[in-house]
Amino acid sequence: MRVFALGLMRGLPIGTMAVTAISLAVAAVPESLPAVVTLALALGARRMVARHALVRRLPAVETLGSVSVLATDKTGTLTEGRMVVQHVWTPRVSAELTGVGYEPEGEALVDGRPAREAELAPVRDLLTVTALCNDATLRPPDPATSEARWTALGDPMEAALLTAAAKTGCPAPAELSASRPRIGEAPFDSLRRRMTTLHAAGQGRVLICLKGAPEAVLDTAVLEDGPGPLAQARQEAARLAERGYRVLAVGSGVRDGVPDRITAVESGLTLLGLVALSDPPKPHAAATLATCRAAGITPVLITGDHPATARAVASRVALLGDDSEALGRVVTGADVAAGSVADLTAVRVFARTDPQQKLDIVEAWRGRGAVTAMTGDGVNDGPALHRADIGVAMGERGTEVARQAADVVLTDDELSTVVAAVEEGRRVYDNIRRFLVYGMAGGAAEILVMLIGPLLGLPLPLRAGQILWINLLTHGLTGVAMGAEPAAPGVMRRPPRPPDQHILGGGAWQRLLLLAVVVTTATLGAGLAARALGLPWQSVLFLALLAAQLGVVMGLRARLLTRQNLFLPLAVLASGFLAAAALYVPFLSSVLETEPLGWAGIGIAAACAPAGFLAARLVRTAFRGPSPAGRA
Repeated sequence: MRVFALGLMRGLPIGTMAVTAISLAVAAVPESLPAVVTLALALGARRMVARHALVRRLPAVETLGSVSVLATDKTGTLTEGRMVVQHVWTPRVSAELTGVGYEPEGEALVDGRPAREAELAPVRDLLTVTALCNDATLRPPDPATSEARWTALGDPMEAALLTAAAKTGCPAPAELSASRPRIGEAPFDSLRRRMTTLHAAGQGRVLICLKGAPEAVLDTAVLEDGPGPLAQARQEAARLAERGYRVLAVGSGVRDGVPDRITAVESGLTLLGLVALSDPPKPHAAATLATCRAAGITPVLITGDHPATARAVASRVALLGDDSEALGRVVTGADVAAGSVADLTAVRVFARTDPQQKLDIVEAWRGRGAVTAMTGDGVNDGPALHRADIGVAMGERGTEVARQAADVVLTDDELSTVVAAVEEGRRVYDNIRRFLVYGMAGGAAEILVMLIGPLLGLPLPLRAGQILWINLLTHGLTGVAMGAEPAAPGVMRRPPRPPDQHILGGGAWQRLLLLAVVVTTATLGAGLAARALGLPWQSVLFLALLAAQLGVVMGLRARLLTRQNLFLPLAVLASGFLAAAALYVPFLSSVLETEPLGWAGIGIAAACAPAGFLAARLVRTAFRGPSPAGRA
């Protein structure tokens, strides 16, 4: 309104001033912001797909950049997920199994020598039961395909049990199914933590096969063995878990007839022994967690395994970095359910958790204001995946329920892909902030030029068409190109931005104002110099304002000489050519009311470009907030 009033006071036509006022209102708004945001999010999602992260909800791209807590599972995420039975313990004998992968090649060793037939008998009895109480299938190499290894269909743990049974000479699964057909089943769930199957044993008798977590099986309510054998088995299970093994307890029994309720047979069984499975950490798991910590992201391990196993794996992958003393505290799901943990956010390793407890942990972190990312693959992970700020599902081994509840699906099941997605999220947010600083600084400069110019003797510094042309070139071509800028160096070596930080917080608005002042000063200086030299000062001022803003856009680049986004320098070059066209193409010159300039006028206007560039380079490191995460 002030510009409108000043123009009327100087005798300018009311129509001209009305159009100019409207043009200034347009200049004050970065109208290409929706296009920049959409392009930045779309390009971020495309880059994530190239890095094996499929984004199901586009806003998740930006949210990833502010993740401050990463809650991760163990099996298949921190570990290989290709389990191998390495140790079998029975009350009569202990055996080590050789071999790798799912290939049924290896042997059982007792005290470092091949096991005798009498020693193999209890081992075979145990592994036969685990082969019966099993839903997995092993597939041999297929000459028709490139797959040259044995592969598993089903749970990796159950596939490893089938492999171990084959190594020790147990009957093949097909033979077992024929001789002991399954007639009933109580499947595994996170509450019972055990699985029971019933098989016809002839003459109306039923063979009961049970396997599960030692805490759920080594109980007098389940097994009829005396306190002494059960205590010995618990001690052995704890010893194996401390070595990082996943431990299963196995029991069996025979009944007359099929009960009305399957779980009714889960008592009075006989302990056959323990199975210890190894699942080595992935080679890059420790490096991935170190990258998380360097980026200010707190890793939290949440697993259903034994506390000792969780502690061992967390130690191997250096989940806590140098704070190894905290590994001594592993909280179980029972502790969480009982409310005995005062602060869930002070714990980094959780074991024996169920879906509700995973949800409680996520809620506790969210209650502290953290932005949480949760990885999962099972049906039971669905609630926590849905509740977390970013749900991350495993694409290869994950269930459909987990994938539908998640915001991001990892097609390679690698935790490092989550870190790559976080980097892309930070890149997107930085680009949006950078454009806002650039676009709003330019808009503010245009308003200041129009307000201050008349006070310096420059009546109506810019025509309405000239303002709109500048906006078209700066906010259109170059503004959209800013959405494709590469990530800043060290983007993953800074903490995440505070979740409540304004998009112009962290010093952004101060940089915006300083850039606006520099652009305004340079532009008005060029106009005054042109008028003093008798040049077409309005055209010089028009070209100077555009040149200063193009200098700013190049100066704000995080990677000044990168070739990763050639579209931006090309957009700046194209804007320069279109600016020249506004001066020298008769039709545009007539519409925009400009005049051709000689070398002196062009030189004065072009000098504003390095001024804008240098100011932008200087303010990139100025006005930092308490956290560098907010820097544009």
